[in-house]
Amino acid sequence: MRDDRTERHHGRRGRLASFLARHTLRSVDYRKIIAIEPGKRSGRPCVRGLRITVYDVLSYLASGMTTQQILEDFPYLTEDDIRACLAYAADAERRTVISASDP
Repeated sequence: MRDDRTERHHGRRGRLASFLARHTLRSVDYRKIIAIEPGKRSGRPCVRGLRITVYDVLSYLASGMTTQQILEDFPYLTEDDIRACLAYAADAERRTVISASDP
């Protein structure tokens, strides 16, 4: 017999799976949007050859701006551009390796 905590846990898991299914279908291949050009913005990854970097977009999101607010302030960006920045950051984090130092 399940108690209330078990029901709540499985309910959250179901909502998470539903969320991931909806958003995975709309994922973006950031490699088609994010580019690194040595002469532009000191070689930082930029959106579609523009002078706006992945860092710029991520910092706007981190400061609390919504996607809609960013799109209003930067009309040349698209929702896919913002998703590509997030996907780029997620991939970079996934590839991060931390080596243990010897004592």
